Amino acid sequence: MSSPQSFSMIRPTIKTPFHIDFEWWQHHDSNWRVYLNDFLCPEHQKAFEGKAEIWIDDIDPQTAEVHRVDGLQHILMNHCAKQPDFLLRETSLINKIFKLLLANGNRPMTPEEMAPLVGRPAEVILRTLSGPQVYYGIRPCKG
Repeated sequence: MSSPQSFSMIRPTIKTPFHIDFEWWQHHDSNWRVYLNDFLCPEHQKAFEGKAEIWIDDIDPQTAEVHRVDGLQHILMNHCAKQPDFLLRETSLINKIFKLLLANGNRPMTPEEMAPLVGRPAEVILRTLSGPQVYYGIRPCKG
């Protein structure tokens, strides 16, 4: 999955779009797959249990282009994140943001867009995402 490029020295605002930078996350946290497994639905937690990387061919429905994608990421965003209770479970703010981005297919979203969907002010979301620690690979992105 291609990811938008990250900002380097620009201070994010409530209008700055954020996304899950899977490539960055994979390079900076060797346990990233463990975290993703925690967000799988029960059916897929069993299916992926003890499995190493699984790559699948994903077909873009609009262009018919075939892309090789990580199976865990694909199943999480295209099945588990679409389950009715995925966003409803009580959880921390960062988990809500992560789940929201997954449910939206990792489409970049601003803290302003996220605020009504996670029930927290945009400024709180911005402070959480723009602090010194990067959670779950959630980073600012360009267009």
